[in-house]
Amino acid sequence: MEILQYTELAQGGFAGLLERRFVMDSKIFNKSAASPEVDGIGNFVYLADANFKSMGETGMHPHREIDVISVMVQGEVAHQGSLEHGASLKAGDAQVQRAGGEGFSHNETNPNSTPNQMIQLWVLPDNKGEKAGYKVYQPQQGKLIKIYGGDKEQNQTFDSKTSIYIANANSGQAFNHSGESMAYLSKGDATINGQHVIARSLLRVKDGLHFEALTDAQLIIIS
Repeated sequence: MEILQYTELAQGGFAGLLERRFVMDSKIFNKSAASPEVDGIGNFVYLADANFKSMGETGMHPHREIDVISVMVQGEVAHQGSLEHGASLKAGDAQVQRAGGEGFSHNETNPNSTPNQMIQLWVLPDNKGEKAGYKVYQPQQGKLIKIYGGDKEQNQTFDSKTSIYIANANSGQAFNHSGESMAYLSKGDATINGQHVIARSLLRVKDGLHFEALTDAQLIIIS
């Protein structure tokens, strides 16, 4: 099992947010061989742990032919733009925006005077030219739910061969996930495959994942 921790990454950011980028896949990013950022899995190409400053915003910017997944850990974010203009995400919410071939533009804003925390992931679409779309989820405490991936015959999630799950675990609760995956512990402490893992750690596992929360914790799983 490979682990990359928040403290191993340089502080970056732009406009009104600070962030550390864990995944910057060589499919779409140029990075030095010595860079600690890692490649993703499947079409998963990017993961950043971001803190918006007090009243901070990204500024209006476009996305095209990418699926943008946002998971609110603390605080909230307001969205303005061409998809669900004015919609807000609060702590515990997860949002999936499919840019598709038509694309979208948005501005992400922290409407509060205190910093927040949001995890953002990008996945390349299996097929180009899809229609832009938007879905929001409120994962329940104590549950493992799928927020992304699956076939076109269902409409609960956007279709993709890459899947993303969120586990909101109570202290002492355990979950299993089979096969190769990457996972991000966005909050809390946990034991994963017998090893103690602290919040803001990215893991890569090849032969399955056993996750047991030592405190209330959130794990994002990509497979």
